[in-house]
Amino acid sequence: MKIVIAGGTGFLGNALRDHFRSLRHEVQVLTRKPRGPGDVAWDGQGPGDWSRLLDGADVLINLAGRSVDCRYTAANRKQVLSSRILSTRALQQAVNDCRQPPRLWINASSATAYIHATTVLMDEYSGIVGDDFSMNVCKAWESEFFRTGNDAVRKVAIRTSIVLGNTGGAYPRLKTLVRAGMGGYQGRGDQMVSWIHLEDFCRALDFIIAESTLNGIVNVTAPNPVANRDFMAALRRRYHIPFGCRLPVWLLEPGAALIGTETELLLKSRNVFPQKLLEAGFVFQYPVVDAALQHL
Repeated sequence: MKIVIAGGTGFLGNALRDHFRSLRHEVQVLTRKPRGPGDVAWDGQGPGDWSRLLDGADVLINLAGRSVDCRYTAANRKQVLSSRILSTRALQQAVNDCRQPPRLWINASSATAYIHATTVLMDEYSGIVGDDFSMNVCKAWESEFFRTGNDAVRKVAIRTSIVLGNTGGAYPRLKTLVRAGMGGYQGRGDQMVSWIHLEDFCRALDFIIAESTLNGIVNVTAPNPVANRDFMAALRRRYHIPFGCRLPVWLLEPGAALIGTETELLLKSRNVFPQKLLEAGFVFQYPVVDAALQHL
């Protein structure tokens, strides 16, 4: 297949590029800073020479958007939202202009679209989407993505949880906390952590490509979310660290401000379940967190 990944030079984009190339697919990456073979420059805001890459492509995957790992100042909020809306809109323009548009367009979203929930699982059918900055970004992003329909293009928005991998994302930071003796639970510790191993993330997208019945919203997360206190305990066990100082909210707030992030990333309860993937027959290699952490 010919696969185009927009915003494909980050943690997840690099993993998908390597994964698909290992399967002998042709992969081209749209990025603001081309660095290697297959990288093509784009600004993520409007049409350009890059648009021709989509004509005749089999799959388009859009991961573009400013990282949410930042302080939610007015300027950052604007960038977080506009980077997602404008890039999705630009890709839609390019798809509209294709004589042979991609058969499948997978667009990123986030499991943070669902409300803070500790006891109720949020699946694609009954999950409740809430109303705050992060949730509203997801709603606006998905609305822009699904605004234009085309019978020739199957569309899937992936609500992805925390992806665990050694090469980026949250996991290296969590390892550092554990090794520094700060690997206790954060806040009350009862907030649920939805997660997925990086290999299962790549395999899930492979599965979505092959399974033509999947469309609309799809949760891409392991089927067994765990409480924050249990997740951190499992992490300490894997690194043979017997003790971890817990981090209460009053300590997390100034710490988050110091390193330029928000406590929401640690304190929000994401209790998300991949109902559609399981119904379609996807089998997780790492369905429980202990197995995932052991492999990592």
